[in-house]
Amino acid sequence: MQFELMASMMCADYGNLEREVRELAEGGIDSFHVDIMDGRYVPNFAMSLNDMRYIAGSTEKPLDVHLMIEHPNNRIHLFLEHLREGDTVYIHPEAEYHPSTTLQSIIDAGLIPGIAINPGTSVETVMEMLRIVKKVLVMSVNPGNAGQMYLPYVGKKITKLLALKEDMDFEIYWDGACSADKILEYAPKGVAGFVLGTTLLFGKQQAYKETLQNIRELRF
Repeated sequence: MQFELMASMMCADYGNLEREVRELAEGGIDSFHVDIMDGRYVPNFAMSLNDMRYIAGSTEKPLDVHLMIEHPNNRIHLFLEHLREGDTVYIHPEAEYHPSTTLQSIIDAGLIPGIAINPGTSVETVMEMLRIVKKVLVMSVNPGNAGQMYLPYVGKKITKLLALKEDMDFEIYWDGACSADKILEYAPKGVAGFVLGTTLLFGKQQAYKETLQNIRELRF
């Protein structure tokens, strides 16, 4: 079964970032998930524009940039000018007055537009944007910190999105508390990819290549 695996780089070892990027790429990661936080939209600071630029310059793998910032349209050009065709940029609809304008800027830059949906955001409130974006990142935890507990009611939201994705032409991705049982349950249903953090990928005793291979060989 085919599904994408993205490395949540806010969980990486920043004392050895070059090695982390190299070993993840060599180990078979599909893309690098970069969480940008401004301390306002979410109560935390995570990765920065310079972190994103460094990773973009260190790998040919795609970047998956998740903007957890207020009014991203005010600064969107700073991110877009350092990304490449095939990279994805997600915004949170609640963080912008006119999210469709920001999404159009992403499209005009030749990048893949996406929205991230918080646990408390209903599918109905983003329905119109589902026809604009190519990717929907479903947060299974409240955004802002790694290592949080999965919120089980998010599963019903994914079921709603799965029923819409063919007609509206978007793919669904999972972010937060991603364990093997979640991949086993939701990959066969049609979730296209999973962001891997401390639950499955980082802080383990085995090499990334072995970990990623084990995930891809899960018995469905």
